[in-house]
Amino acid sequence: MQKHFLVITLLSIFFLFSNLSCEKDSASSKDDDTVTDIDGNVYNTVTIGDQVWMAENLKVTHFRNGDAISNVTDDSDWENLTSGAYCIYDNNDSNAVTYGFLYNWYAVNDSRNIAPAGWHVPTDEEWKQLEMYLGMSQSEADVTGDRGTNEGSKLKSTSGWNDNSNGTDESSFSASPGGYRYYSGSYYYIGYFAYFWSSTESSRYFAWNRYLNCLSSVVYRYGYYKRSGFSVRCVRG
Repeated sequence: MQKHFLVITLLSIFFLFSNLSCEKDSASSKDDDTVTDIDGNVYNTVTIGDQVWMAENLKVTHFRNGDAISNVTDDSDWENLTSGAYCIYDNNDSNAVTYGFLYNWYAVNDSRNIAPAGWHVPTDEEWKQLEMYLGMSQSEADVTGDRGTNEGSKLKSTSGWNDNSNGTDESSFSASPGGYRYYSGSYYYIGYFAYFWSSTESSRYFAWNRYLNCLSSVVYRYGYYKRSGFSVRCVRG
């Protein structure tokens, strides 16, 4: 009888600690569903393969050390920048709610970091890793220009794209068509295109980016002017 009671007691203790452990794991997993930047903005996140990505565009106004990122609205000022800056499409604050901010590459490359602690702007290779997980081959990922088949559709949100060109968003990346700011300062293609920086240079004046458009389901990879304003997604690590 005493042996039987001891076994029951030990099993009860085991299940108690197992439940506590599960509750702790569950809470940790829930915490990982979002990330908060230095301004207090909270972003949904998504695990895609071995990577964890923001599922929303960045809209931070300070570097990680607290220094302000310049908000440049004037076209000629934007065109002549060689330091980090951000803007909102058409300088209309309502666009930031849906599409976040547009950043030049100098903000992406700044050593003070625009990503939250524990996160970073993805490299060109990390973009390739995402694309290959969604079905692209290595040889396709390495090409410049339009690549793949339907990987772009898997990244595009299921609403908000003009001309009935919404994606399937199978990845839950939820790319929205926030357009971009040309290096001259003009804004283009909101509702039709989504542009994202990588942290990797392609040449002295260009850096690798990705873009999705309303006319295609592929993913485009180009080197583009560092002075241009693109959306930013961050990846954990």
